[in-house]
Amino acid sequence: MLIEKMLQIDYPDYNFRIRKEKNKELIFDEVRLQWITLTPEEWIRQNFLQYLMQIKKYPKSLLSVEKIISLGELKKRCDIIVYKDNLPWMIVECKEMNVDLKLPVLEQILRYNMGVPVKYLVLTNGRKTFAFELL
Repeated sequence: MLIEKMLQIDYPDYNFRIRKEKNKELIFDEVRLQWITLTPEEWIRQNFLQYLMQIKKYPKSLLSVEKIISLGELKKRCDIIVYKDNLPWMIVECKEMNVDLKLPVLEQILRYNMGVPVKYLVLTNGRKTFAFELL
């Protein structure tokens, strides 16, 4: 059973490290400690990571970004996994702003939850954010 709640996210001001290289913009990911191509989805992911670290006070040691999970024979990547008591606790799926958070996106994160069971699922496109508690 899922309990859904729409969240109001107030993203913190943050001076992102952005650089240009070979006609591509890159952003420094403080969790992965590497430069990542700045796509519209990556922009949402980086802002949500700052929200988790600055506003919600999760230490980056409890965050995993683009973690590979196995779903049978398939390998998929979770945008963000938050850990609690050394166990996966929450999965966050980030989409670019123009992607509607409809059933296919929910189905995607539910499949991830089959490979990595958690208590909370979060979907965000930067404008809208939905949280689901699994009972």
